[in-house]
Amino acid sequence: MTSNQIHPLFKYIERLEAGDALLPDSPQNLLEVVGILKSYGIVLDAYSDNLIYVADHQFLVFFPFFKYFNGDLNIPKLLKYWWHDRINYEYAEYCMKGMLWHGGGGLDSYLDSSQFQQLAEAAIQTKFKGNSFILLLHQMFPEFLPEQVRQSAYYSALGQFWRVMSDIFISLSDLYDQGEIKSIPAVVQHILDGLVAAANKPITYGVKLGDKTLDIIPKSAGLTFLMDTAVPYVEAIFFRGTPFPGTVSYNAQVHQIPNLQKEFTYGALYADPLPIGGSGIPPTQLMQDMRHFLPDYLHNIYNNSCRGEDDLRVQICQSFQKSMFCVTTAAIKGLAPYPLNTDDPEQKKANRAYLENWLNRFTTSRLSEVNQPTSTDFQPFLVRS
Repeated sequence: MTSNQIHPLFKYIERLEAGDALLPDSPQNLLEVVGILKSYGIVLDAYSDNLIYVADHQFLVFFPFFKYFNGDLNIPKLLKYWWHDRINYEYAEYCMKGMLWHGGGGLDSYLDSSQFQQLAEAAIQTKFKGNSFILLLHQMFPEFLPEQVRQSAYYSALGQFWRVMSDIFISLSDLYDQGEIKSIPAVVQHILDGLVAAANKPITYGVKLGDKTLDIIPKSAGLTFLMDTAVPYVEAIFFRGTPFPGTVSYNAQVHQIPNLQKEFTYGALYADPLPIGGSGIPPTQLMQDMRHFLPDYLHNIYNNSCRGEDDLRVQICQSFQKSMFCVTTAAIKGLAPYPLNTDDPEQKKANRAYLENWLNRFTTSRLSEVNQPTSTDFQPFLVRS
């Protein structure tokens, strides 16, 4: 786009420069975003614990049948699991594999480095010391076990990332309950402050094998929370994602899936909420998990909608999508070359180019949908008792 052309989404650039968010500020949007992020924060706490447990205690275990039990396996818990009365940790793994597949950032680069190869090999040799059969297979297929170690590293890294995000979302809800969060821009600022505070938090990973703890991602690798987990997560999960089985054809001749990964638009900012609840749609698992932890004030809004509980997962997904545009706003502000409210012409020009790059990716997203006027049907329920 040339400098004398106006970007088709220019109004959002002006909104960001004015200190507002991609999501309009309204009482219902505020209530939906805070309420859904509280539920999401609780779910992320569980996801984080399980991902780190798998990374630490299921390292190079080929058939981890009970990995979702966090080491606490008992009959009542197993029965609840079979009855699907549980957290769907499969969704956490779906996100982990999405990050692993799309790559990007320092974590991806490190896992292709010679340093990682040496540390992974040391861990493999220690894990299977005396197991000549596995070591022979390792010689025959030298990329198989290192790839499993890479996956374990992503388990741990995503778990560490979600640990921080869970704390940010729970504290947001607490401040809202105390009357300190009163607008969507305040939500964005709280998330941004949390991201900045954790930006340089080291991402490390080691496994205990026998009486030794072996580094897989040492502190010396220099990986940090923001650039090496948060940014790749936004790229892989918010933007690209993966095509949902049953909604598009995987037949290469049909060309329903882009040839290049960088052209994927299946992430949280693009996904149509309506298929939520259908078989094979991974976010259904997340929405199912969040429905168990909805604050009463948010659940009341959903119950008093035109369909009530009948499309609860769809309504949760719509609120969740709104909240993700708030998180994305925080990321945009945090990564901007200069403060977005700058009056310096050169800085403003650089910011405009930066924002246009972001907005180019939003043209086919759900941004227009989340900016539709709020239905008045919900207004009586916006004030909590």
